[in-house]
Amino acid sequence: MRISDAEVKRIISGPGQSIVEEIEEVGKDNVRQQDKLMVKALAQEILAMPDRQEMIDELKAQIEAGEYNPSGEEIVDAMIRRAVADKLGHRS
Repeated sequence: MRISDAEVKRIISGPGQSIVEEIEEVGKDNVRQQDKLMVKALAQEILAMPDRQEMIDELKAQIEAGEYNPSGEEIVDAMIRRAVADKLGHRS
């Protein structure tokens, strides 16, 4: 199962301290300014991502047609993303 955009946005801008702020605080003295800017830029890109409804509809059509054959790499990616989302979801 893929982590939805809504889950990513919730994790990044959830209640309390955001994940971006937490990342910035880790080793605060050792984090380079360039890294902080990269984290902020990536977070902004994620929050600006459009809804994935088109991709979802395409995948549903492939599954129904029996044409959906994810690679091993795609399956592993989904498993890792799901595990990260589950772990972060238990923090709230």
